[in-house]
This record gives sequence, structure tokens and C-alpha cells, in this order.
Amino acid sequence: MIELIIHIIIETWLVTARMAAWLLLGFVVAGLLSVFISPVWLERHLGGRGMKPVFKASLFGVPLPLCSCGVIPVAASLRQHGASRSATTAFLLSTPQTGVDSILVTWTMLGPLFAIFRPVAALLTGLLGGGLVQTFDPDIHRSSPDGKGLEGSGSGDIERPQGLGPKLMAALDYGFVTLPGDIGRALLVGLLIAGVLGAVVPADFLAGFLGSGALSIALMMIVGIPIYVCATASVPLAASFIFLGASPGAALAFLIAGPATNAATLTTISRVLGRKTAAIYLGTVAVSAFGGGLLLDWLLPVAAAAVPLFSDFGHDHHSIGWFDHAAGAALVLVMTLSWWLSRRRDHSCGCDQNQECSMADNSQTIEFAVEGMHCSHCSGSVKRAVSELDGVTDCQVFLDDGRAVVRGSDLQPEAVTGVIEGLGFKARLSGGHVDG
Repeated sequence: MIELIIHIIIETWLVTARMAAWLLLGFVVAGLLSVFISPVWLERHLGGRGMKPVFKASLFGVPLPLCSCGVIPVAASLRQHGASRSATTAFLLSTPQTGVDSILVTWTMLGPLFAIFRPVAALLTGLLGGGLVQTFDPDIHRSSPDGKGLEGSGSGDIERPQGLGPKLMAALDYGFVTLPGDIGRALLVGLLIAGVLGAVVPADFLAGFLGSGALSIALMMIVGIPIYVCATASVPLAASFIFLGASPGAALAFLIAGPATNAATLTTISRVLGRKTAAIYLGTVAVSAFGGGLLLDWLLPVAAAAVPLFSDFGHDHHSIGWFDHAAGAALVLVMTLSWWLSRRRDHSCGCDQNQECSMADNSQTIEFAVEGMHCSHCSGSVKRAVSELDGVTDCQVFLDDGRAVVRGSDLQPEAVTGVIEGLGFKARLSGGHVDG
């Protein structure tokens, strides 16, 4: 038993070390994207009819590090601020499948061709779904975004740092504190499962059950649709499936279906965008996962014969050297510090840690319980939406506690709960008290 535990720990560490350097680089790039691409800028490009906003939404979504729980409130916020239904659907389809951190990890664990094919598949999935919604469930009398939002009179793009130095600091904070905190639990689970599979299950074990072909791709797609797994955390699982005998196409079907769908996502999409769009969304994921898997299995031997570099599938523990082990140690340090810091900071509060938020003499304070928040993008979307309401002067959102504290004058609790529920969460007055 002790030997088995040690073997699992070693396998888990080897997977971690293999992906660590690229994941850390992905954290840096993701931090830069979070600072230099603002929600208002996205909104300005995702409104209007036609395929141009759909293409932009699909393209913008590919590098953004948003998992399937975080992309829902962001997309709902884009929708509230004028993004078309088709562009919002395209963004919802392409974004959770990839992310710059996930793409870099895919390169090192699954090889360069897989890393190129995956974001292309995400882009095409967004274009397909957005185009279908544009054709069969288009917007009627929907205005284009103006950067101010369709509801409320808030500031739109709030609390963004000004100047190169503050922006770089904010990028590092997001890349090495916020983002690792968001994906840390899912990543740890993925790494542990990969370690257990590598230690317990013999190589090519699944070949007799799955192997290659349409049936194996369909089975992996069906497995991926109802479960929740983030784009980065799913890569070690996909690598383990290939190691155990599944075809790369079957692993790709899991990578498309897993991050893009789960029961909560489909329910929220149905509420925010309508049942017809939700059905188109699910059908698009299924078609893309199945078709993309078949195409990848056909393309891999052809590409490997033409370009030897494409024959590399990663997942080779024997090539791990001292640099990989050092990167693995750095990743563990970053994840630990992120976990520690994210639970001691005041989520989404604009005030200094040692100061109370200022309040006018006639201000009110209302506290709400918010259900369904899982990451910083969830709490950030709630903060932004509530802050844009008339009369709101300050909003604090506490992710771990699942609550929001709203301050202002002439506050309307129904308006606050309405805008929060419009993002796909559940909200109610906490204790039903209003302090004046």
C-alpha cells in the first residue's frame, strides 16, 4: 500500500513538472490579457448583426483564460451591455475550450499539432454556433453597445489601473494570485487523477475498450458533456487517456465537450439566451467534438509524415530534467501562495485593506446572499453589474462567503437581485435588512 501511494505521488509530480514551465508562462500572458483587454472594449466589438461580431467573439474568446463557470457571467454581462445573441453564443463556445495557459500546457503534454488544432477547433466551434444562432434565433430590435451598458448608468469599465507600472502589477497579481486561485482546485484534482491512472492502470489499457474510430470519439464526447472540467485541468486527463490507449481524436472530443458544457452551464444559457439558443449551443458542441475528433485522427498520421515535429505527443516523463523539476517547485509555490492570499484578501473591494469604505451620511447598506459564484470572474461580473445600477456607490463581493454588500442611496433591492440573476446566479436579501 505504501509503495502504491509513493508511486501515485511520483506520477503526479512528474505530470506536474512536465507542464509547470508552460503553465507559469501562461499565467503571465493571461495576466497581461486581463489588464490590456477590457470588458468595455469587448462589448464595443460584439454588438450588431451579421457574422463580423460572431467572428470577433470567437477569436477574442480563444486566448482568454476563462473556464466554463467564469465565462457564463462574463458572457451574460456582455449580453446585457449590447452584445448580440449570436456573438454571445460564439463567445460562450470558443472561450472555455482554450485559454493561453491551456494552449501552452497542451503543447508540452500533447504535442505541437494538438496545441495548434485545439484553438482552431475552438474558433470554428464558435463560428458554427454563432452562425446557427444568427440564422435560426437572431436578435430583434437589439441596440448596439455604446460602452455605457443597456441597464443602469454606471461607469462601465471600473477600477482598471492606469499607467504601465500599475498595469504590470495588476497583470502579475491576476496571473499569479487570482487565476491560480480560480483553477487551483480543478487543476489539483486533474493532476491527482492523472497520477492515479498512471500508477494503477497499465499502458494501453483502454485500447481494447476504446481505441480509435467513431464509437470511441462519441463515447468520450458523451462523458465530457455533463461533467465540469476546466480547459487547463482537462489536459492531464486527456494525456492520461491517450497513454491508456484512447485515440488523440477521442481525447480531443473530451477536451471540447468537457470545458464547454455541464448541467449548470446549459441551464444558465437557457435562462439568459433562450431555449432555442441553448439547444443550438449543445448541438454545436456535440458536432464539433465528434467532427473534430475524426478530423484529428485522420490528420495526425498525415501531418507526422510530412513534418516529423508533429509526431511528438508529449507525456514523456523520461525527458524531464532539473529545469522541469525547478519549474514544478515554482508552480507549487505559486499555487500555495495564491491559495493563501486569495482567502485573506477582500474580494472585489476597491478600498485599501486597512480602511473602511467611505459612506455618505444618507447612504444605505444592503447585504445579499449570492449562490453560484465559483471564481474571480463570477464575483467580478457581479460587482461590475451591481456597480452600474443607479444610486450604487460601492459594491463588495465576497466570493468564499457567497455574499454581496451594496452601498448607496435610494437602493432598490429588486433591481440588485434582478441584475445578479441576469448573470446566471441566484440572489436574495441576506436577513432582509437595509441600514440607512
